[in-house]
Amino acid sequence: MLTFLPAPILGVTSLLFLGANTIFWSVFLYFFVLLKLIFPIKKIRLFFSHITVLCAKFWVECNSVIFRITQKMEWDISGLEKLDKKKSYLLVSNHRSWADIFVLQQVFKRHIPFLKFFLKQELIWVPFLGLAWWALDFPFMKRYSREFLEKHPELRGKDILTTRKKCEKFKNSPVSIINFLEGTRFNFEKKKKQNSPFTHLLKPKAGGMALVLSSMGDYLTNILDITIVYPGNQPPHKIWDLLKGKIPNITVRIDMLPIPQNITAKDYSEDSTFRKNFQQWINDMWKKKDTQIDSIIKKYQSQAVIGTPGISKDESRPVNT
Repeated sequence: MLTFLPAPILGVTSLLFLGANTIFWSVFLYFFVLLKLIFPIKKIRLFFSHITVLCAKFWVECNSVIFRITQKMEWDISGLEKLDKKKSYLLVSNHRSWADIFVLQQVFKRHIPFLKFFLKQELIWVPFLGLAWWALDFPFMKRYSREFLEKHPELRGKDILTTRKKCEKFKNSPVSIINFLEGTRFNFEKKKKQNSPFTHLLKPKAGGMALVLSSMGDYLTNILDITIVYPGNQPPHKIWDLLKGKIPNITVRIDMLPIPQNITAKDYSEDSTFRKNFQQWINDMWKKKDTQIDSIIKKYQSQAVIGTPGISKDESRPVNT
């Protein structure tokens, strides 16, 4: 354990370890990306896709080792019991910090398929990363605004058809897709500017999730409603805080939800009834999440006051990540 190091030195050490790990596995990943680009046969390309995902999984596992030797964190996780690596999920989460990605990777590794994001079509041109996302079969989607569709009515529904076509590859193997509905990390300045009705959350953006479910709802097994809280830290949180060992407590709650019925091929932009009902469903989910976050923070604060920070063993089982 390197937690005895002063915070700045620990932060630099953690960053160097994570950087070296990323470079090491990127070399392997790009080698197989090149092979995937060379071979035109679909089955061979699929094989190399599996290999690139395997490289990414090893990257996550090595990150876990790095965090174990550089960080002293207490994890409080519930809801992993019924998850299955052979099933497909849509993960819906609040967004508290840049550390959220690392947290989700550590929590769900070995429990569900490798985590992927829906990305805007334009991001495929990002140097290095765009090619890596393509190699890992991250789905790229193109959405049209209502104003654009008014000028080009012939494109109505095409975003759903295009996204659905790109999701056909997920029939070959299980998949986990992440969606941060707030669209950005929470802080109180953004909350005030947004006039958000929630205490600990920004307003959710339902359109992206609706497109995912409309496009591939029949491929998915369940929705995983994820709540992430760093009860000992006030937002905004920075990735540098994590590297320095300044995030000592992480709480994650996982609630498994069914896929809504009759949602496949629904048009969120054009179907006003569907849009209204879907927004209400998301807002109800967000109200519940806001109450849950408030409860977690108050519980932590009350325990800290009496000198017992964290979660007692009889209340929750800390998970070794």
